[in-house]
Amino acid sequence: MDALGINLPGLITQLVSFAILFAALWMVLYKPIAKAMGDRAKKIQDSLESADKAREEADSSREAMEKQISDARAEGQKMIAGAKDIADRFKEEELAKAKEEIKAEKQRAEADIQRERDAAIDGLRREFASIVVDAAEKIVEKSVDQSKHKDLIDKVMKESSALGKDK
Repeated sequence: MDALGINLPGLITQLVSFAILFAALWMVLYKPIAKAMGDRAKKIQDSLESADKAREEADSSREAMEKQISDARAEGQKMIAGAKDIADRFKEEELAKAKEEIKAEKQRAEADIQRERDAAIDGLRREFASIVVDAAEKIVEKSVDQSKHKDLIDKVMKESSALGKDK
């Protein structure tokens, strides 16, 4: 090896020195750096898993909130429809009540008009009978039995009103 220019004791010394230096660097630098790198990789992996889990929870929360919102909207629509139905029924009931009240008032008014008409006709008959009796007394110049004349006049009035209704 001398021919090659290699000194065997120097080579062995350099190899041993390299091995000792390598072992020292391995122990002092590589193991702590590898451990720190491993810990950092684990922390990054844990952070990524936590982020994925948080994203999944956020997605499920968002879906749950959207479902709650859609359920609330549907319930609100049902409540609005129910209130509208109640309002329509109330409106119809009040309209029916108003129509009944109008009909009853109309019947009362018609009955009042009929009573007043009958009272007016009766008053006219009495007045007419009284006038006829007075006229007959003046013509005859004596007092005639008023009840007989009234009966006669009522009979004539009924016959004339029956003739008037037939026309």
